[in-house]
Amino acid sequence: MSNYPHYLERLEAATRKFWNKPALNNIGGETFDYAQMATQIEKFHLVFEKLGFRKGDRIAICAQNGARWGMAYLAVNTYETVIVPILADFTPDSVNHLVSHSESIALFTNEAKWKKLDIAQMPLLKLVVDVDTWKTLWVADPTVQAVYDQMEALFAEKHPNGYGPDDVHFPTDNWDDLSTINYTSGSTGDPKGVMLTYRNFSANVDYSQRNVPAGDKMVSMLPMAHMYGLVIEFIYPLCNGTSIYWLGKAPTPAALMKAFADVKPYLLITVPLVMEKIYKSKVKPTLEKPAVKFLLKVPGLNNIIYKKVKDGLVQAFGGNVQEFIMGGAPLNPEVERLFKRIKFPYLVGYGMTEACPLLAYEHWTKYVAGSCGKAVDCAEVRIDSEDPQHVVGEIQARGENIMIGYYKNPEATANAFTDDGWLKTGDLGIIDAEGNIFIRGRSKNMILGPSGQNIYPEEIEAVVNNQNYVLETVVVERGGQLVALVFPDEQAIAKALLDAEAKSNIPENIRLGANRQLPAYSQLYKVELMDKPFEKTPKMSIKRFLYK
Repeated sequence: MSNYPHYLERLEAATRKFWNKPALNNIGGETFDYAQMATQIEKFHLVFEKLGFRKGDRIAICAQNGARWGMAYLAVNTYETVIVPILADFTPDSVNHLVSHSESIALFTNEAKWKKLDIAQMPLLKLVVDVDTWKTLWVADPTVQAVYDQMEALFAEKHPNGYGPDDVHFPTDNWDDLSTINYTSGSTGDPKGVMLTYRNFSANVDYSQRNVPAGDKMVSMLPMAHMYGLVIEFIYPLCNGTSIYWLGKAPTPAALMKAFADVKPYLLITVPLVMEKIYKSKVKPTLEKPAVKFLLKVPGLNNIIYKKVKDGLVQAFGGNVQEFIMGGAPLNPEVERLFKRIKFPYLVGYGMTEACPLLAYEHWTKYVAGSCGKAVDCAEVRIDSEDPQHVVGEIQARGENIMIGYYKNPEATANAFTDDGWLKTGDLGIIDAEGNIFIRGRSKNMILGPSGQNIYPEEIEAVVNNQNYVLETVVVERGGQLVALVFPDEQAIAKALLDAEAKSNIPENIRLGANRQLPAYSQLYKVELMDKPFEKTPKMSIKRFLYK
């Protein structure tokens, strides 16, 4: 047992307390209150039981985010069958493979996705349910369908006097049992299914409830099949009695802004790229107007202007956001300097699937620029270095939130941990005297300079991204030279009305501008413009391995 509550105990208490409050909502679509959510969970439990599903059996879910996705997840999770959330963006081949690799016996998906899957490659499945309608899409034999069709009758038989708050009971004697298998990529080779226990989730939910702000409404934008979206935008707020709103399909910026205005969320989880784009397109042009530049030099007046900038940013997201949490990449230092100057309530955190997901966080009022916060108190973090404050080393972690290993992959599990049991994150960094963690890069991205210097491409990219006409950058090494691949800001170029010669000079101007700010050993040899945006992972990190 632990000295904090099980997250299902918290969810049970919230469900009873907020019985008639909206819980899961699709913006412009269906809404389910806590009572309807609990009722549907119970109906699935009765069907699973009748079908002979046992604790530890695997059930997969692969669909777009939404209210019913949330109910399906909770139905599986609270029945103590192991949930296998699979990213909706994975290819059909990957989905077939991961459902099979996880030995799942049931699958929640939608009709369009199901049509592309191949049942022959998922031999253990007995039941496929449409997450949009709760109808079956496929059953292994007629007896399964017959049981599924009894859902309402089984419920009426068990609860003849109706189903109320006191009937909600979720299991909590399962701390170290497997709760979730989360595949970190769609690889069909040797996939890594991260095995997370109920303890892992409880530790992170407990930490979040004590440290991250709580509020009434939340807009969920990250993929739910990803740990960050699942824990921080779904499970922890739901345990508080928060109403969660989903946008459905990939939202346009206009639809997003309308959702923020309508819902007025209390918290926003995003990636630095989003905030950097807003800074470049909206904030920077305003601050660079000659009249504004002049007024910013006047004491007193500058604070009024900075307050207007901050208020405008907060209003753009509905006006209620207490904290903007960013993760997945470092925030551009120029943007960070302005955010600190205007007292914008932001922070950059740090996590990974294997930590379910939190490793570091700090409330925005104490957050140190350039860091990713301090280690969460359910984990210890250390740097594998003889001088952790000054000499970069691998960031390693252990604690109540760390995975128990990779599913059916003992070799990968052994490689993931040190001999004394610490998780090897693959990230490099230092920790200052106050415990703030500063990430310098991924160990596999590091480039060794000609005189043995460690060159972190992420640091060069931050400088390049500040140059005019740059949207995003990947720095690669070619034959001992550093080359910046740049996806240009076409809108800014069009607005500048450049002639042909000025346009052709853009790459060289970017290179010269960046090199003026870079040390001698990390000077750029060349800048190449890309004709399309970099491919990204579902959490919006660039897929670096694709670029050479």
